[in-house]
Order: sequence, then C-alpha cells, then structure tokens
Amino acid sequence: MSKSETTPPPRRPFIDPKVQVELESAVFRRLLAHLRARTDVQNIDLMNLTGFCRNCLANWYQEAANARSIGIEKAHAREIVYGMPYEDWQAKHQKEASAEQKAAFAKSHEH
Repeated sequence: MSKSETTPPPRRPFIDPKVQVELESAVFRRLLAHLRARTDVQNIDLMNLTGFCRNCLANWYQEAANARSIGIEKAHAREIVYGMPYEDWQAKHQKEASAEQKAAFAKSHEH
C-alpha cells in the first residue's frame, strides 16, 4: 500500500463564521496592499493573466455594498481599491498598453 492509501487526509479545523469573515477581510486588505505596491503591474496585465483587475475588485466592492443597501459610488469604490483617487493613480502609474497586451486581451475576450 502507498502512504496516501493508509494516511487519512488532514482534518480541516472548524473556523467560526465570524472568524472566517475576519480572515477573509485580512486577506482582502493584504491583496489591496500588494496591488497598491505593485504599480508596475498594469490592469491589462491582471486581466490577461487572471481575468480580473483592480477595477473589477472595485466593482465587486460596490456591488457588495449596494447589496447591503450601502450606496457607494464607483469613484469611492475605486479609491478604496487603489488607495487614492483613480485619476491620480492613472496619472502616476498607468501606461499605454502595448500591442502585445492589447492582442492578448482581445484573444481572451473572443468568446
């Protein structure tokens, strides 16, 4: 017998739902901090690699707030994600997409 046949899988610990939300919140904050620090990674790079970008996160944040009857404007949601007004981030960090980036984006959105 192989070891995998005799060793039971590790047990998942019980996580209180409140603690789970706290953990997920911490992960989200860390993701935002990471994306804010990685200004060299353009949104088109994220879209080409993952299918979502900073703007998607802002949209999801706005949708979640609206689902709880908290009216957040798109600009506010983007500021939460970018850590500054979107227009400031664009002026400081956004670069024109290369022909290769645009082609990869178009190919990933063919269907």
